[in-house]
Amino acid sequence: MEVTARIAKLELAETFVISRESADTVDVVQVEIRHDGKTGYGEGSPIEHYGESAESAVAYIEEHADVLGDDPWALDHIEEHLPREQFAARSALDAALHDLQGKLAGLPVWRLLGLHREGPPTSWTIWLGDPDDMARRAAKVGDRFLRLKLKLGARDGLDVERVKAVRAATLAPLQVDVNEYWTLDEALDALPQLAALGVEYCEQPLPAGSGAELKTKSPVPIYLDEDCHTLEDVASCAERAHGINIKLAKSGGIREAVRMAHAARALGLGVMMGCMIESGLGIAAAAQIASLCDHVDLDGNLLLTQDPWPGVEFVDGVQLPSEEPGLGVGTAARA
Repeated sequence: MEVTARIAKLELAETFVISRESADTVDVVQVEIRHDGKTGYGEGSPIEHYGESAESAVAYIEEHADVLGDDPWALDHIEEHLPREQFAARSALDAALHDLQGKLAGLPVWRLLGLHREGPPTSWTIWLGDPDDMARRAAKVGDRFLRLKLKLGARDGLDVERVKAVRAATLAPLQVDVNEYWTLDEALDALPQLAALGVEYCEQPLPAGSGAELKTKSPVPIYLDEDCHTLEDVASCAERAHGINIKLAKSGGIREAVRMAHAARALGLGVMMGCMIESGLGIAAAAQIASLCDHVDLDGNLLLTQDPWPGVEFVDGVQLPSEEPGLGVGTAARA
């Protein structure tokens, strides 16, 4: 198989703000794998918080391209021989291999995996701002999205006011994401108030590695994101939370994400599928397995000024993967 990788810059329609950073553009790594007259495409969005960058992802792919060998179906062998680092790069390779398999077989990836096409509706992210600003942006959404996820964690004592302001502007179901920026005392104070406002769950309220006490006391289900990367993290998350947030950029791809979802179910955990800022190419990979999840947050491509990889259908609030072979995105699925 012939492998190439490149960096692509994605432009956001608005500055995206969370507790620890803001961004107007995002660099992602995109991969092409050619075999038997077909080309598979994949994308990974490196997470700087974990020491990854688009440059390090490309370097990883170029260094280890030979590991892929000549059999695009030998996924176990490929996974075992790729170093377990640079997970966005691994995710891009994994997506490209699945895209290639689907094109070789003439099937969409979700069907190749034996899954349903449709998952839950995606939430729309209301990035962190002052309460009135977040309420205005929530009101603009109207009924296009069936769920809203509010970014919190400004450490200014106004997080509950943010949720109150948004709740006054919309009747849509709400979730919140704190990105590790509450203390235990702040969480214990805020969560009962958020429960009264109808918040469905709270994502990563405390720094990674903490939270066992919060699980037993929170009136709102706790989902872990920064704590949960790969399969080996799921069991420890069950001790401290009610659910996990799976992202392909953290797990290393579709195969690991499927394993994580099944492990979570076995442990009685809820399952959420999340994303980074990604084009339709990255979102398409996650959408293939969204039917395994209780909650979906796959709006990364919808935050862009223009999606260079169309093909994921947004229908009644749901990000539907294509019925075309492979991931099914791009001009004529870039076959």
